[in-house]
Amino acid sequence: MFRKSFHHSLLTFTVTVAAVLLASCGKNRFHIEGTITDAKDSILYLEHMSLDGPVAIDSVKLNEKGDFSFSGERAEAPEFYRLRIAQGIINVSIDSTETVTFKASYPTMSTQYEVQGSDNCVKIKELSVLQQQLLTQALAISNDATLGAKQTEDSIKIIVERYKDYVRKNYIFKEPHKAYAYFALFQTLGNRLIFNPQESDMDIRTFAAVATGWDAYYPEAERGQNLHNIAIEGLKVLRHNQVKQYGPAIDASKIEVVNIIDVPLIDNKGHKRSLTELKNNVVLLDFHVFSAPNSTERIMMLRELYNKYHQRGLEIYQVGLDGNEHFWKTQTAALPWISVYEPEGAESQYLVRYNVGQIPTFFLIGRGNSLYKRDAQITDIEKEIESLL
Repeated sequence: MFRKSFHHSLLTFTVTVAAVLLASCGKNRFHIEGTITDAKDSILYLEHMSLDGPVAIDSVKLNEKGDFSFSGERAEAPEFYRLRIAQGIINVSIDSTETVTFKASYPTMSTQYEVQGSDNCVKIKELSVLQQQLLTQALAISNDATLGAKQTEDSIKIIVERYKDYVRKNYIFKEPHKAYAYFALFQTLGNRLIFNPQESDMDIRTFAAVATGWDAYYPEAERGQNLHNIAIEGLKVLRHNQVKQYGPAIDASKIEVVNIIDVPLIDNKGHKRSLTELKNNVVLLDFHVFSAPNSTERIMMLRELYNKYHQRGLEIYQVGLDGNEHFWKTQTAALPWISVYEPEGAESQYLVRYNVGQIPTFFLIGRGNSLYKRDAQITDIEKEIESLL
C-alpha cells in the first residue's frame, strides 16, 4: 500500500486495505496487543505496509481466547502496518504511544473493534466506518433499477464529493501531519482512490497539504516526498487531459516538483506575490500578527536576520493576519521584505495547510521551494540559515 508510483497505488488499493503509522522514537519498541475472539486456530499476521506493498513481519496462531502480542523496533520516520486474518483487517497507528490494545471478534474485526492507547487509531477506525458507509450507499445507488446510467454516475459523484468535503474538513485539513490524515488520502471506493490527484485540483492540494505537514515533522521521510510525487504526477496528468480537451494552456513537462504549498496573496504595495516565485532564495516564511504584544521585538529580530543574510540570498515572506488591514499596512510600510496580507486572519486556509497551531510561527524553506524546518525544530536560527545559503 502507498506505492511509489501513483499508477501502481491505484491498482493495489482495495476497500479492505488499511494502513498504519508508526512514529519515530529512536530504538524504542512498539507493542500491539489484545484479543480477537471467534478465530481459534486462525493465523493473525502483522504486516508492514511498505511503499512497495504489504510485507508480513510476524504472525501468531490464535488460541481459543484469541490473545495476541506483537512488538518491533520503531523506525526513524513514520511507518505503516496492519493486523490481518484472511480478508479481515484492523488499521493500527502507533504515533507517540508505545502500546496499543485491541479487542475484536472475527469476522467483523475490520470495523467492529475496541481500541485503547492511540487517538490516531480511534480516528482511523472512524474513517474506516465512514468508508464502509460510503460503499454501502454507492452499492445501493448502483443497484437501483429506477436510475439510468447517467443518473447513477451523477448520484455516486455527489455522495463521493460530500464524503471528501467532510473528511477533508474534519480529518485531513484539521491535522494534516497526523497518521489518520495520511491514511485518509489512500481510502478507496472499489479499486479507485476517493481522493484522486489525477482527476481533481482540490485533491492535488489535499495531497500537498499532508505532504507539507509531513515535511515539517518528518523532513527526511521518503513517504513525504512520495506524497509530493503523487501530487505532481496527478497534476501533469490533469493538465495533459485539460490540454487535450480545451487546447494548449500549460506545458505539463515544465511543471516542477515542489514540496511547499504556495501562498499567493497581495502585498502592501498592491501586487500579488507568490511564495513559490522565490525558489532561488532561502526563505523565512513567517505568520505574524502585528497587534500582538511582542510584535516589535520579533520584527527587530527579523530585521537583524534580513540585514545580515539578504545579500547572500535570504528572503522573508511575511503573512500578516491582523483583522485591521489599514493597521497592517501602516506597520509594514517601512519593512524591506515581502509583506502580504491574509484577509481571512486566524481562519486562513494556509494556517491549516501548514499546521500552524500558534502565532507567530515561522518556517525555513531551502532553495528550490524545499520545506526545511519549522520554528519548533530550530534551536539556532542563524546556523540553520547558514546551512541553507
